[in-house]
Amino acid sequence: MAQTIVEKIAAAHAASDPGLGRPLRAGDFVSIRPTHVMTHDNTAAVIPKFRAIGAHALADPRQPIFALDHDIQNHTDKNLEKYEAIATFARENGILAYAAGAGIGHQLMVEQGHVLPGTFVVASDSHSNMYGALGAVGTPVVRTDAAAIWAIGEFWWQIPRTIRVVLTGQLRPGVYGKDVILTLCGLYDHDEVLNASLEFDGPGVTELDLDARLSIANMSTEWGALSAWFPVDATTVRWLRRRREALVANGIDRIRPDDLERWAAEPPAPDPGAFYAGTITLDLGDVAPRVAGPDTVQVTAPLTTIEARRIAIDKAYIVSCVNSRQSDLEVAARVLAGRHVAPGVKLYVAAASQEVQSRAEESGAWQDLLAAGAHTLPPGCGPCIGLGTGLLEAGEVGISATNRNFKGRMGSRDAQCYLASPEVVAESAAAGYIRGPRAITPGPLTARFARHAAPRRGDDPAVAILPGFPAELTGRLVYLPQDNLNTDGIYGKDYTYREDMTPAEMARVVMENYDPTFGAKVASGDVLVAGHNFGTGSSREQAATALIHKGIPLVVAASFSQTYLRNAFNNGFLCIENEELPAALAEAFAADVEAGTRTICTGDLLHVDFRRGRISFRGVNYSFPALGSVPQSLVVAGGIEPLVRSRLTTAC
Repeated sequence: MAQTIVEKIAAAHAASDPGLGRPLRAGDFVSIRPTHVMTHDNTAAVIPKFRAIGAHALADPRQPIFALDHDIQNHTDKNLEKYEAIATFARENGILAYAAGAGIGHQLMVEQGHVLPGTFVVASDSHSNMYGALGAVGTPVVRTDAAAIWAIGEFWWQIPRTIRVVLTGQLRPGVYGKDVILTLCGLYDHDEVLNASLEFDGPGVTELDLDARLSIANMSTEWGALSAWFPVDATTVRWLRRRREALVANGIDRIRPDDLERWAAEPPAPDPGAFYAGTITLDLGDVAPRVAGPDTVQVTAPLTTIEARRIAIDKAYIVSCVNSRQSDLEVAARVLAGRHVAPGVKLYVAAASQEVQSRAEESGAWQDLLAAGAHTLPPGCGPCIGLGTGLLEAGEVGISATNRNFKGRMGSRDAQCYLASPEVVAESAAAGYIRGPRAITPGPLTARFARHAAPRRGDDPAVAILPGFPAELTGRLVYLPQDNLNTDGIYGKDYTYREDMTPAEMARVVMENYDPTFGAKVASGDVLVAGHNFGTGSSREQAATALIHKGIPLVVAASFSQTYLRNAFNNGFLCIENEELPAALAEAFAADVEAGTRTICTGDLLHVDFRRGRISFRGVNYSFPALGSVPQSLVVAGGIEPLVRSRLTTAC
């Protein structure tokens, strides 16, 4: 069976046979042994999780990489003690750890040779998508996953569907990778790529330098994707050769010459004929400088439109893992050469790493930025994450080359923030309002998205059922006719931070924010069926555990928030995806939905055959990706922590 690149790389890093009896495809659960797992300041939170699951030694000390980058301007005793505890843990366990000031973790991962074509690299941070620029699969994990990887070397993952993004044409001068991803975020803001893996393809890819690819892959997170992969081509190999030279000069030999030759001759690639859930097409020649905001990435406009409004700014930022590399600093320095930041405006600059800053100093770009009045910050996240010097105050307006501008993220909730490329940020800092250094007319941009129907597949082999896992399940179907049913609706804020809630109390209040009548209508053993993106919103685990305490054995949804799905299986709670059943229920119970009924008890039984991956309701069968040994083992054990404890005990 032809596979996409994410399916192939996942298969190559599978820690065990998932028990499906066929090649891996989208929707399958697999246990992944990643090449590396990066944690940053949140390493301090992962360490106690690692110890709590009973681990005493790392499965592979070469897997974890620590990089302190978020709160490095904080020199309080408490933060310094935290950093020292992380450094001590690293020394005691033989883990490579980058100290505060070395750079932003994602930049260090690519710069220092930890991310290579065909590898699978994760981080306890959402912008690990960036690693796909080098032909790897990069995807985020939560802290519990990171602790599990430390302990047993692997974590579970559900392979996402893949959307192909075909790039044609060539960027015009003054248009950058940042403009490409802002354009895509604005054009496709109806969840076209939500929780998907992206494969960038087409002749336009060869026209993008590596820094542009890094920016696009990085901000695919804001677009909603779980990973973003770029082909390994001459540009990739040339960049990696230069990185090898720089690393070898410092006595580091992570990129081997024979690998470089192999990637040039036989790069990792998807199979011809692989199935894609959708295709997006973009002509790079139509892309112009773009601005996002305020306070959202999804609302974007051509720079020409924003310029006409002469939006005055108070602060400007060239920082973060998306746009603080040497090319970004060089562009900003060229714009500001011989000029000065406008009166009343503060420009903050931080290099993505110490190496980047050193190279900018060697080229003179750093000195040009200083001469123009820039305030420099140490290599780290800083204001991008709302920490340290230079945050937005109430009433202020900022323009930033960062990847997020959510309300309150970079300072006060009463401030506003826009996103743009470093060139536009630098020009805006000099002008005092949002503008660019040159006029570039946007092309005729229109959304070009084609959704593809999944091919009919022959009967898959029946999956083996682990002892303790149900081969079949039957329950009364309860329909929740709601897309984007969020975790606040499932388990409200009044209870989220109460540690004294008993299981019975959690069961009593579950779903009351969604529907106060839910508790009286729904009984133990009922199966819930809901719409798209079930469990979106915050990461509170109680949104899964409260349903367990209510006696709900299973939720079927058209799709799930990936954070909710991880929390569910990490607590041993069954979730399966199927789009057709919720669509059929929406039609069958249209009158109830129109009347505003939020919890519809159908009165009929739903039957699930886990061997065949089949749901039966009212005489109609609906299929779902069969659950192999990986999700079954999580349910049988009662979640990831008891499963890891069991594995560690068995190993001893």
